[in-house]
Amino acid sequence: MDIGEKIKKRRLELGWSQQTLADKMGYTSKSTITRIEKGINDVSQRNIAKFSEVLGVSIAYLMDWDERSSLTKKNAVRVPVLGRVAAGIPIDAIEEIIDWEEIDEKMASLGEIFGLRIAGDSMSPRICNGDVVMVLKQNSADSGDIIIATINGDDAVCKRLKKYANAILLYSNNPAYDPIDVTGREDFHIYGKVIELRGKF
Repeated sequence: MDIGEKIKKRRLELGWSQQTLADKMGYTSKSTITRIEKGINDVSQRNIAKFSEVLGVSIAYLMDWDERSSLTKKNAVRVPVLGRVAAGIPIDAIEEIIDWEEIDEKMASLGEIFGLRIAGDSMSPRICNGDVVMVLKQNSADSGDIIIATINGDDAVCKRLKKYANAILLYSNNPAYDPIDVTGREDFHIYGKVIELRGKF
């Protein structure tokens, strides 16, 4: 079942018309939904994330990751590397599947895992440009965790979260970068927690 068929199936489960889904997605016409469901229009990675949120299903379900992931060797599961995360200047969180990484079954059992490639030097020397971080998808984190967070909608950063009595700040490992104060910001959302670093040489 391709992504268009899955979107249609979920829309019908919710009892929505194509126009209702178009409105929730911010499309001007239901014809866009018609073309997507028929497989005529491709769905960008950014809109896959939005469909996931609107329809109340996981990105993994829409992308068939569960079906694509396979045991490539004993106790190993393939997961996608979705794109780049800016460590410095924010860029789009997800661009496209650019690679695959293997994780063990223990890590896979934690939840939805994916890789994201770091771009920039704000988290160096620990996390460098081109490194891949393995991320556990979640919308909260503890003080001290390294997180993937969205700011201003689609912009994403890899930072260390610090919670204080009256403030929440995002820190870089590189002292050349100032902390980002996200206290009370409605456009700040945690996308996931970094649980492993895959350095590139």
